[in-house]
Amino acid sequence: MDHQVSLPTSTTTGFIFALRCNHTMIDGAGLSLLLKSLCELACGLHAPSVPPVWDRHLLTVSASEARVTNTHREYEDHVESNALAAGEPLVSRSFFFRAEEISAIRRLLPHDLRNTSFEALSSFLWRCRTIALNPDPNTQMRLTCIINSRSKLRNPPLPLGYYGNVFVIPPAIATARDLMEKPLEFALRLIQETKSSVTEDYVRSVTALMATRGRSMFVLAGNYLISDLRHFDLGEVDFGPWGKPVYGGTAKAGITGFSGVSFYVPFENQKGETGTVVAISLPLRAMERFVAELHGVVNVFKR
Repeated sequence: MDHQVSLPTSTTTGFIFALRCNHTMIDGAGLSLLLKSLCELACGLHAPSVPPVWDRHLLTVSASEARVTNTHREYEDHVESNALAAGEPLVSRSFFFRAEEISAIRRLLPHDLRNTSFEALSSFLWRCRTIALNPDPNTQMRLTCIINSRSKLRNPPLPLGYYGNVFVIPPAIATARDLMEKPLEFALRLIQETKSSVTEDYVRSVTALMATRGRSMFVLAGNYLISDLRHFDLGEVDFGPWGKPVYGGTAKAGITGFSGVSFYVPFENQKGETGTVVAISLPLRAMERFVAELHGVVNVFKR
């Protein structure tokens, strides 16, 4: 398993197309729609096949009508613990997970426990990251799932061309002790429960919360956010004679002001092997422990 991912080299000419977007305007699914529309225009269409839709009123509610019906621990106040070592320099590395590595991770789980690759990989990284940070055992750790909620909204459904934000960020929460000492199944089931909590009522409740409290900041302390970009076809864009991109995804881990974010990006390495590349940012000594934990576990179960 590579922990530094290199892009394939080629003598073929091409170009780099980079985007920087304001997340208050668009999410991953919307970005994918935008890129597909640009490709269609570049390839000769006079208008996108899926017309863009603004209609932000579909996900707004007045403060007087807002009803918060769920508990939203992602926006809790007064969470003070912080697992990151203050003052240590951050380093970022990329890790490549093929089907072989995912299978090795699943060997840590009960064979009859159904799970997705997202659930298996996320639970494993959450535990490895917690071990690497080595926080106080009573520290509250969070794994925040960034969930595209378009399919949850049915009353009314969103138009196909809606490209604004339609994601929610429910957290799985556990103490560091439980994550480090209990079987991986514990973390995975927490993630499954978190995902299943997202219903249309939950999404509408987030909308109501924003109407009554404003755009609240999510909890940063002890938090690890994961965004799965593998279903958005960012690597499939086609601007015409240049063909598909060598790489289509995020440039690094983290977002502005917060390093604890990883993105799952589909990738094909120089050997032609396909899998998921994950960039992670950690303090230097924590990264060393993370690599040791990651390779130690995966390599043992690949034998």
